[in-house]
Amino acid sequence: MAWTSEITTIIRYLINDLDSDNYTYSDSRLQQTITVAAQFLKTDVDLPSEYTIDISGTSITPDPTDPTSRDDDFISLVSLKTACIIIGSEIKSESGNAIAVKDGPSSIDLRGVTGTLSNLYKDICGKYEQALLDYKAGNSIAGKAILGPYSPGSDFVARTHSDYDHRGNYFRY
Repeated sequence: MAWTSEITTIIRYLINDLDSDNYTYSDSRLQQTITVAAQFLKTDVDLPSEYTIDISGTSITPDPTDPTSRDDDFISLVSLKTACIIIGSEIKSESGNAIAVKDGPSSIDLRGVTGTLSNLYKDICGKYEQALLDYKAGNSIAGKAILGPYSPGSDFVARTHSDYDHRGNYFRY
């Protein structure tokens, strides 16, 4: 299963878990989280391939990284969703450590860690939501549509944006 190494590597970059001598997350934990994210993704969007997700067996079939039927959209979306899940769990873990201790002139304040993780969480999850929206919109480029006189919505533009005032007199802008 090539997806186990490729998507795991992408996620390690997204969550900054790159020190191979001292990984925060094991490969097996990341791969199980990938299957959880893939299950959520199946409910968020209609995918061109019908993926079978086995969370307890940690498998995704067919392999989205297979060169003959590579699904880059699935790979990107599931990677972002997985990173979002992982960062969310880190926020939960670190929120119990958000303390401030003051003893005379010295102080220790660990409340900022959770705030930084929250910003990262909002960023990663926002990127996932934007990528999901782009995928649902057909990955089209904004502003690429061509509007003609018979396009939906053009009658509204014609009615509300005219070179004539409400009495029918022509005027220039």
